[in-house]
Parts: sequence; C-alpha cells; structure tokens
Amino acid sequence: MSFFRYNISIEIHNRKDLHSKFLGNTNYLPCKQEAFIVICQNSAVSFQYKLTDEKGKEIGASPEDHPLEYIHGLGKIIPGLERVLEGKKVGDEVLVKIEPKDAYGEKFDHLINEIPRANFGDNEKDLKVGRRFQADTDKGTVTVDIIALTDETVTVDGNHPLAGKTLTFDVKILEVREATEKEIASCSEEDTKTKH
Repeated sequence: MSFFRYNISIEIHNRKDLHSKFLGNTNYLPCKQEAFIVICQNSAVSFQYKLTDEKGKEIGASPEDHPLEYIHGLGKIIPGLERVLEGKKVGDEVLVKIEPKDAYGEKFDHLINEIPRANFGDNEKDLKVGRRFQADTDKGTVTVDIIALTDETVTVDGNHPLAGKTLTFDVKILEVREATEKEIASCSEEDTKTKH
C-alpha cells in the first residue's frame, strides 16, 4: 500500500489508541534460570502466526519463510498477545482471542474527519478510497485512510484498520533466545525516533 504525505489539519483528541500498533510497555518478570529457555523480559522471539477476525476470516499471516520477530517486554507487539506469550518456549502453540482494548484499541468517531478536497492541491488527482497517507495534526504526524470521497470533501479515518475488532491469533513459537545489547538498544532508538 502506497503512502504519500500532505500538510492538512485534522482534529485529534487522543492518539494513544492509534499509535498503539504496540500499546506501550508492560511490566514483565526478568528471566529465571530454566532447563530450557522461556519467553521473558528481553527475549528475542521468532514465531509464525495466523490472524482471524470475529467471523473467522483470515486477515493476516506470517509467510512460511519469514516469521515475525520481536524483543519481548518492550511493547513491540500488541499487549494482549505479549502477555500470553510470556513463559512460552520453542515448539509451543497458542490459540488466543484478544479483545480490542488489548489489541489495537476501540474505534473512535472523533478520529474520522472530512477535509476539503482543495486542501490537497495538485495531489488531488491521487485521491482514491483505500489510499493511506500521513497527515500533520496538532498531535504530530499520523497515518490515516481515505474512506469516502465527494466532489467537495475527502473523508479520512485515523483509527487503526483493526481498531474495535476482537482478534484471534494462532501462534507457534519457533525460536527463543536472549536478545543482544545491540538489539535492545536498536529497539530503544526506534522508539525515540517514533516519538519525535
């Protein structure tokens, strides 16, 4: 999906729900010495997953040759899934249903806004329903989706596409190891860049 950027004004009251692809850090217990490695704070984890919605429709999955990787306990995946994976080990399979509050947040009407087409200037020809772009707001740069068009206005939605949805994850743990200091520092640097 292509991204393009416009300087437009959108009223945003609370962006915590939108920016939470990963909804922040949770307190996780430090690793204990075990006969096998389990997922705990600062574990480097690799897993395959399939994601379905409330109706059982598949809406996402990791490619067989490209599992999802993350550092545990740093808020890099949605909190509901991160909590469930705590203590799991290689080979474990998990099927879990996660409510919106522990996934991508609830869907909020105030994040849906109408913008005059004239605000897009020469880029108006690029507008189409489903197009995603970045907009400058009073709360910083946010990602929005075009959900409707008229001759005069563009309706954009600042909610995450999966906001308000109850999600089911089918997960298999492939690798668990202690993350290196470099990997942990790299995650912290990414967070710093995101906040600026």
